[in-house]
This record gives sequence, C-alpha cells and structure tokens, in this order.
Amino acid sequence: MGVTQPDPHVRAGARAHHPLDNPIWHSLASVHTQFAERAALARRFPSDVTALGGFVTPSAQAWRDLASLPSAAKFTVLFLDAPVDPPAGWAILETGVAVQMIYEAVQPPSVSPGSEPIVNLTAGDAPEMLALAQLTRPGPFGIRARELGTFLGIRREGKLVAMAGERLRLPGFTEISAVCTDPQHTSHGLGAALVIASLERICGRGEVPFLHVREANTRAIALYQRLGFVRRRAFQFVAVRPLAA
Repeated sequence: MGVTQPDPHVRAGARAHHPLDNPIWHSLASVHTQFAERAALARRFPSDVTALGGFVTPSAQAWRDLASLPSAAKFTVLFLDAPVDPPAGWAILETGVAVQMIYEAVQPPSVSPGSEPIVNLTAGDAPEMLALAQLTRPGPFGIRARELGTFLGIRREGKLVAMAGERLRLPGFTEISAVCTDPQHTSHGLGAALVIASLERICGRGEVPFLHVREANTRAIALYQRLGFVRRRAFQFVAVRPLAA
C-alpha cells in the first residue's frame, strides 16, 4: 500500500500538532483514506475493518458528523486528549487510558528463532484471526483488519496461536497492533518474536513504528520498553454508540 498525499479536506488546525497526536484522523486522511467513512469533522473505519474513528477536534458538530456516518450505529472507539462527556444521544460503553509508545532504538533487537516459522497471514486466515482477537481482546478488530497492512502469525499444530499486524498508517509512521497470543501458548516469547519481525519490516521501509497499549497492561508496556519503545503520550479512549441505534 503506497503512501498517498494528505487529504485536502484536512483543516489547517488538524495539522498544527504532530500527526501522532491525532493518529486515527490522520491515518484516515492520508494513507488509509480509501477506508474512510467521512464527514467534514469526523471520520471512521468501516465496522468490519475496525471500530476506530476520529475528529478534527471534539465539538458538537463533530459528534453530529460522526453520527451521520454509515457505521455509526455500531460502537466507535475514539482517542481523545482528555475525558469527555458526549452530547445527549450518545452512550459510553467503555473508557480508559491508552499509552502511545514510539520506537526509538537504533535497530530491532535480535531474537532466538523458535521452532515455528513466522508466516504472512492472508485473506484465507481472516476467520482464525478474528477468532484469536475475540479470544484475547487486543483492541478493536474486524474481519477485514488484515487489509490495513501486513499481519504476521505463528501456528502450532496447524492452529493460529499468535499474531501481530499493522493498523494505523500515516506518512512516515506505522502502528503495530493486534499483538495477541492464545492464553494456552503464552510465556513462550511468541508475541515478542512477532513484534520484532514487524519492527524489521516497518523500519526496513524507512518508517517509524509506534503502538498503543492500555495503561493498565504493565506487562506489555515493560516488554515494549525492552524492545526499544518509549512512552510518547497518553490518550483517553472511549467507546461510544448513538442511543438511537
């Protein structure tokens, strides 16, 4: 998937800060614009790709724009600068803090090869990928999520037991996401091996890897720090749905 030119509908105010300060909006306004359900002040991915959506900036009109999008009847996950009370007509389903981490190491660390090869996941793997995501809940994940970028997996006895992939993409930056391992196969270093393989691919393209992780997931944060990620900032994430839905 090549890098596209920034969308001309992105307002100047949205460009005033670093694009990673509003990564969902900027992904949908650049590299992933072909996925965007769009209005003037709100965008989101189709629900069968991922539930992520974004605003230029939260406002009453932005919330109305979000409600107008085709997938708005499904829940939408937003990354916001601070806790927010949606306008009347919206229900909050979940809220929390997501830490954004960016890769600052000189090169990806080495890892001892495991007995199972790391494979590229294809469209035929989508049902298994969705089932693994539903089992482990790494974040919003749809049946078409693998269309966003390269997804890698590890199989044991033919079963997909671990995966990691690319989600948000902005010019010069790619997010590593959906890092998950079947609970029966944890503590074997599978997640770390997949993240390192993803780092090698992204850095090999001359892009900077980043990721998001729940603040409460201290084990994952410690792993990412060992691999060369540093904390950049935090977002208030919120899952919302129109009450009319």
